[in-house]
Amino acid sequence: MKKSNLVSILKTFDKKEVREFKKWLKSPAHNQRQDVIDLFQYLVTGRHLSSDKFLDKKRIFSALFGSREYDDAEMRQTMYFLFKAVESFLVYDELLKDRVRSRTILAKVYRQRQLPKLFKKTMDAGQKMQEKQPLRNHQYYEHEFALQFEQYTYLSGLGRNVPNNLQKVSDASDKAYLANKLQLSCFMIAHQAVFKADYDMGMLQEVLGYIATNNSLLEIPAIAVYYFGFKAIKEKNSEDNYQKLKEQIRKYSDLFPADEIRVIYLLAINYCIGQINAGKLNYYNESFELYALGIKKNIFLENGVMSRFTYSNAIINALNLNEFEWVENFIAGYSQFLEEKHRESYVLFYRARLHFERGQYDKAMPLFAQYDTDDTLMSLLAKTMLLKMYYELDEYNALDSLLDSMRAYIQRKKVMGYHKSVFKNLLKYSRKLLKIMPNDAAQIQKLKTEIENADPIMERKWLLEQLDKM
Repeated sequence: MKKSNLVSILKTFDKKEVREFKKWLKSPAHNQRQDVIDLFQYLVTGRHLSSDKFLDKKRIFSALFGSREYDDAEMRQTMYFLFKAVESFLVYDELLKDRVRSRTILAKVYRQRQLPKLFKKTMDAGQKMQEKQPLRNHQYYEHEFALQFEQYTYLSGLGRNVPNNLQKVSDASDKAYLANKLQLSCFMIAHQAVFKADYDMGMLQEVLGYIATNNSLLEIPAIAVYYFGFKAIKEKNSEDNYQKLKEQIRKYSDLFPADEIRVIYLLAINYCIGQINAGKLNYYNESFELYALGIKKNIFLENGVMSRFTYSNAIINALNLNEFEWVENFIAGYSQFLEEKHRESYVLFYRARLHFERGQYDKAMPLFAQYDTDDTLMSLLAKTMLLKMYYELDEYNALDSLLDSMRAYIQRKKVMGYHKSVFKNLLKYSRKLLKIMPNDAAQIQKLKTEIENADPIMERKWLLEQLDKM
């Protein structure tokens, strides 16, 4: 039973949802089976949901039905009815959270039942909720369209001579479509760049042309932010679009829900990364500004958790700008938001990395030496930091031993893809760096050329710097 959909979904319930669902199950309108109530009570008691022995179906059947002989069909039926009750509860709960949508649906019911007073009252309430709610993303215009269309349906039933609101219906429909289309197009082009997918963008060109000739639409943040975001990604050499995207982020962040504004920030950061990769290093400052602002506003937290990738990228970006104090404060203040299973190893690694970047090798080396993780890439990055320090401190015996251990480690890890080639090249050129004679200008230049042309390779800059010092 531990792999059942029922157990999976109940594991996501918080304490409040458990309490509310108990009330739901006890209502005859939603459930009339005592075995369903008993099964739920059993599953949410103590550690039953997280312990395999308590999820054995025969054990559960005995808890529900006493000494009766185990009947798998009956057990499955009880599970089925509980699962369906859970689904109904979740749909109901989600609908009630969306107050404007639920008002619109209720107004439709009153209209269909020909109750005009209740219809008007409900529509007025829905419209007031719509205007008072603080967000102005695509969902706002979807709600506006639903409200206006429901109003039109009501008015059209009153007769041909009654004025209607078709213009408002059309305007709301256009805004909802444009906002949705641009948002989806940004997702598609970003995904396309990473996974080499080939998407048909549909009417996107017509959409972009329509917006370009109707500049008033760019006064709508839900449209403007994705319009400039798409243009920035697509037209990489046009920095004006990025600056306009950043302006939208600064002005209108509070108009988007947390999950959406997080994606918008990452859209801008990914543009910066593209520029950095193209050699425009001033975009480290742009990226850092976005990370710092987003972190300050807790935009990068999802359900109270910060992705370890965001955590890493923010620190690396700051280290590239020598923002050491910021990194130190960030590690102290935000490590608590990492997933617990990653927290210890990531904090240790980046504290060591901070010492390394500050030139405090005496503090960094013991931390990297004790670093132990199942994450292959992080482990190799830690070893790479040790490699650089051993070389710079002329610890050649330790370096030679480390290079051997790294080669063996890479060979043991059979599935590493691109990263395997990256680190094998690092080892190759580190060995060559050790063997070269300091005053042999011809060999130094030859190795420089090899490193400059090597692909893929990491620490290219560091390797070249060591050659320049010879």
